[in-house]
Amino acid sequence: MPDLETPAVRTTRAILARYYQAMLDKSADDLADLYAVDGVHEFPFTAPGFPPRFEGREAVRAGYRAAWGASPAQVAEIRQVAAYETADPDVLVAEHVVVGTLPDREAAFTVPGLLILHVRDGLLTRVRDYMDSPAVAGVRPQAD
Repeated sequence: MPDLETPAVRTTRAILARYYQAMLDKSADDLADLYAVDGVHEFPFTAPGFPPRFEGREAVRAGYRAAWGASPAQVAEIRQVAAYETADPDVLVAEHVVVGTLPDREAAFTVPGLLILHVRDGLLTRVRDYMDSPAVAGVRPQAD
């Protein structure tokens, strides 16, 4: 088990906290700024109509700006269920539940997820983002 006081562990947890804050703020810029220029964000269980990956910081920025800009969903809270250090101090696994509302439908939602964060030199180099795709599909705007 890694020493919880090592800089790498503090860095991965600090980046996770900033990642969650960017989600709460729906700030594509704050999220993208956490990534290395060539960082990759993957969605292994993607919802229909959502890309399987963003390649590069600017693709993360553009992709999240488009997705969050098109969605009326407001994230109220991110409940961190657990965070796990791995044998590699630059890798952190985090379980969470996103809780929010859809103002136009006056409905609440929850979306469980799991992130695997790879960090090098204080920046995200790879994120594998496992979201509950059916829950995400229920949050997306519906066609009339």
